[in-house]
Amino acid sequence: MSTPTSSQPKVSLPLAYQQDLFEEVCEQDQLVILARGLGLLPIITSLLHKYDAVGNNLVLLIGADDRENGWLGEALAEHAVRSGTTEARGLKIINTEVASVSARAEMYKQGGIFSVTSRILVTDMLTDLIDCPKISGLVVLHSERIIATSIEAFILRIYRQKNKEGFLKAFSDNPEPFTTGFAPLATMMRNLFLRSPSLWPRFHVTVAKSLETKKAEVVELEVAMTDSMREIQTAVLECIETSISELRKSNSSLELDDWTVDSALHKSFDVIVRRQLDPVWHRISWKTKQVANDLTVLRRILHCLLTYDCVTFYQYLETILATHAPPPGSTRSSQSPWLFLDAAHTIFTLAKRRVYIGKADLSKKASGKVPHGLEPVLEELPKWAMLAEVLDEIEKDRYFNPALSQSSGSTLIMCSDESTCRQIREFLQTMHETPLEDLINQDDELEEKPNRASAAYMMRRKLRAYFAWKPDFSKFSALLYTGEQKNQSQGQGNFGGPANKIPSNEGSRGRAPPPNKRRRVRGGAAAASGPNRQNTGAVQVTEEQSAQVAALLAGVQPTEGEQNLKQEIGADSFENMEDYYEFYEMNDLIVVHPYDGDMDERLLDELRPRYVIMYEPDPAFIRRMEVYRSSHKDREVRVYFLYYGKSVEEQRYLSAVRKEKDSFTKLVREKGSMSVTLTLDAKAVEDPQEAFLRTVNTRIAGGGRMMATAVPPRVIVDIREFRSSLPSLLHGRNVEVVPCTLTVGDYILSPDICVERKSIKDLISSFKDGRLYTQCENMLLYYKNPMVLIEFDQNKSFNLEPFADLTGNIGQHDLQAKLVLLTIAFPKVKLIWSSSPYQTAEIFEELKRNQKEPDPLEAVKLGLGPGEEIAGVYNQTPQEILRSIPGINPKNIKIIMSEVENLVELSNMEERDISALIGKEAGKQVHKFFNRSAFS
Repeated sequence: MSTPTSSQPKVSLPLAYQQDLFEEVCEQDQLVILARGLGLLPIITSLLHKYDAVGNNLVLLIGADDRENGWLGEALAEHAVRSGTTEARGLKIINTEVASVSARAEMYKQGGIFSVTSRILVTDMLTDLIDCPKISGLVVLHSERIIATSIEAFILRIYRQKNKEGFLKAFSDNPEPFTTGFAPLATMMRNLFLRSPSLWPRFHVTVAKSLETKKAEVVELEVAMTDSMREIQTAVLECIETSISELRKSNSSLELDDWTVDSALHKSFDVIVRRQLDPVWHRISWKTKQVANDLTVLRRILHCLLTYDCVTFYQYLETILATHAPPPGSTRSSQSPWLFLDAAHTIFTLAKRRVYIGKADLSKKASGKVPHGLEPVLEELPKWAMLAEVLDEIEKDRYFNPALSQSSGSTLIMCSDESTCRQIREFLQTMHETPLEDLINQDDELEEKPNRASAAYMMRRKLRAYFAWKPDFSKFSALLYTGEQKNQSQGQGNFGGPANKIPSNEGSRGRAPPPNKRRRVRGGAAAASGPNRQNTGAVQVTEEQSAQVAALLAGVQPTEGEQNLKQEIGADSFENMEDYYEFYEMNDLIVVHPYDGDMDERLLDELRPRYVIMYEPDPAFIRRMEVYRSSHKDREVRVYFLYYGKSVEEQRYLSAVRKEKDSFTKLVREKGSMSVTLTLDAKAVEDPQEAFLRTVNTRIAGGGRMMATAVPPRVIVDIREFRSSLPSLLHGRNVEVVPCTLTVGDYILSPDICVERKSIKDLISSFKDGRLYTQCENMLLYYKNPMVLIEFDQNKSFNLEPFADLTGNIGQHDLQAKLVLLTIAFPKVKLIWSSSPYQTAEIFEELKRNQKEPDPLEAVKLGLGPGEEIAGVYNQTPQEILRSIPGINPKNIKIIMSEVENLVELSNMEERDISALIGKEAGKQVHKFFNRSAFS
């Protein structure tokens, strides 16, 4: 491996901590954990450019997604131009689109920087398509995702066994996963075959000193929520707290330290709860499962409360109620428990009052105006007014203080997602449009406040859209209930029991659930404007009379001025652009963009904004602004930081900062006390042949030496099986894994033993499309001992869930019945039940004992028709798509693959041409699939 003497890459790392980290990671192999927002990709780019500039290195990049590949590819090209190195070749991407074996082999021989998908790389390493000893090194991104059974850990194990000289560097900007479990950092270092961790939190001395040289001007604006928003937030938090206490009460045997309201505000809480409940999922009650799912819904409601406008928020609540509330006649115990709380009644009542209030009095209706008694409230989000004030302040500041720095003068507004971006864009384009009705009422005030920003036009349009959506939604909900009742009656018939009738109060005393008599109606007539309760006690939205809705809708019909405005924001026609359009002045440019991780660094560098408005808080973007300001001292920037005071938004932000700081503190403490495992040194990885020799029985007299020199056990694995962790576990038990494209079976253990592996999800789909029966027929045709392996997830219960839910006879469509039919149809096919991939590896070892080793060439040939070639040169992804097309089966897929170049050519073929290849009926199905209308 050659190392360049040039220090040119350091030019792109202006800050001291970046330079120190770059020099440290170049000197030794280590795991780098950097705080979010401190610029991980620029450091990786500089590292890759260092090896790319030499021209004779082979460096592999693992774990990068498509966006990161694009970012790194552009950055490496810029580095090559700036440094003037003629040997640099940039980043080459190898994925399913470039999956030809010969093409990949040629690319590997030429060398360079390659970003390879894990499934392709592991097969290339096992088949020696890539010469592992010639690999200069590996760079691993998102190392927090690497666990012992992951395919990336498999790649690193193969690499270290075949190459003990190349470098290995791993990076992560997510410290939280390194702090869960027993000795998590040491375990992760073992999976990565590394010995030295490098921690760079925000409170690191070098980082803090680098970012404090030139600070950005920050204006912090605390926005007060409306009374309705505050009450809804309190009610949702009460529902969350009640749900968590219910979970704690029914699962007292589990570790419950993280089950708090503070933790429930983060997305990771769902993963934590589900991870702890999965092993006992088959034993917990239906109510516990429902509460665990409800926590996700309640957290989403909190997010929507602060980001959606009042009409969209109420519309979202109605969809939640429609999906969670069962049809009439069901019992109270089968509904979401939080719907029975008083807090749920508060949520739906206040959400409706934010949109409109009162009851229509049609006798006093005035023409062209909103009817008396029923008035649209259309409460605006407080941040909208604050955003308008900030933009007005920016406009004045830009006028009185012209830009003298290298900033462009543009304004950048950052928010959480695309939906919020669309909302802000629509508000900015319509905030100075005042409805005609308001102009009449504000006759005298108009001259005093001509430019007052308002969302009245936008909200009236949303209200009209809501009433246009409501009738269709009601019909759809009724249709769902009808279909659900029909399915329930059919399902009950399958178990041999009669369908339950809806209980009525007449003639069935004691059967109908009693109404919730303890509930008191507060506020007198005001309660009639919100949801009420069903007989079961659940919340039910009060349906307005059609005449009232029509009257309200007439009051918000678009005026003549509103009709003249464009209805679709951003849907302008681009005809005659030169006559009507011109380039924006950068000072007038306002860019609204969602937070996009590391891609935000490129946005800041290209836009060079003078003003940045953080519409929602994000700790990582704050750090990126610190890095941007410290890296470009000649660019002036002012940051406006908006957040709702005393809200879950503020709490979530503070909690995220605290969690990251606590994670780094734990990592620093564990690093100080972590022991170094010398066997994990790059030059001390155990050789598989040596491990195999030690497993030989030394008590065998005479033939001991002959047994010791025998080849290690071999298993032939279908190339599609590398999605699972089983090949990695087999390789870890010193079994030679040979990847091939198999027509029959997934794992060939011996010339007589063939195994078809099925996960639970795959088993269900295989029964549904009949694929499993065809696979069993093929295995019986070519192997003496065919087997079907049913494998469960190691972190989930070893229990087929329908068994726990059976209350009567098994129907013919149940999974258990299909398994019985399979064993009756194929009595020679053995079923193997495995609780995890670990147990499967042990089962395979037992099955291979005293068996001959399989021949890969013979295994690949089995199942091929006369004249068919071995399908080793075909791309895997198009094959999988081809198998899912109606009319394609294991017999005719080889004909299509050999006669048709790609899927595009197949989709453009005539029906007669396809029928000539695979038959009339199959050809008709394939042609119909490609030529049917998407709207039919």
